[in-house]
This record gives sequence, C-alpha cells and structure tokens, in this order.
Amino acid sequence: MFDPKTADSLMLAYLGDSVWELLVRERLFYTVPQGNTEANRLALEYVTASSQVKALEKIMPHLTEEEEAVWRRGKNTKTNNTPKSVSRYEYRQATGLEALFGYNYLLGNHERNRELFNIAFPTEANC
Repeated sequence: MFDPKTADSLMLAYLGDSVWELLVRERLFYTVPQGNTEANRLALEYVTASSQVKALEKIMPHLTEEEEAVWRRGKNTKTNNTPKSVSRYEYRQATGLEALFGYNYLLGNHERNRELFNIAFPTEANC
C-alpha cells in the first residue's frame, strides 16, 4: 500500500503544485467574476515562488510538527533545476510548501489544505 509519509518529496511537491493551483483557481472563481483574463493576471499573486514564501511565513506558526517535518523534507530535497527567475532560497521554500500540500492531499486532508491556504490569503468570505 502507498504511504505518503515515505513518498518522494519532489513528487509530493509536483502534486502539491496542482493542489495549490486548484485552491488559487477556486478562490479566483468566487472573487473575480470579470473572466479568465483578469483571473490569470491575479493568479500570479498566488503562484510565484516569492508569493508562496510570503504565504509560508503566515502558515508556519499554524503547522503541526508532522506538517513542519514534511515541509522541511520538501525544502531540503536536492534539485538541479532552479528557475532563473527565482532565488534558490525561495525555490526551496516554495518546494517545501508544495510538498506539504501534496502530502495533505494524499492523506485526504483537503479541508486542512484549504484552512492553511485561507490563513495565507484571508478573505472576508474565506471560500
């Protein structure tokens, strides 16, 4: 049986990137009725590594020990393909965040992911 606790950190981040993207798109669906051009522009406020690092700063105090360990494992994973548009520090922090969201997704902790996302990006309605 597959165990998310032993899954490859980069694969957790790969999945977590999609989970994060879905949460962003869901948020924009409910808050940007103007159409997808505006939503795509606003999505950059959520999906860049630098915006994910800012989100992580808000989320960190709310993580359980287990979640922090998953984030740290994702952050410390060795990779050779850091994009030129982002610092290595930001890329690693964001990779850890995505690994956490992938991990929670695999455990079925969808509401926890939504809770953490809403801590990072609060709104009045909190979708």
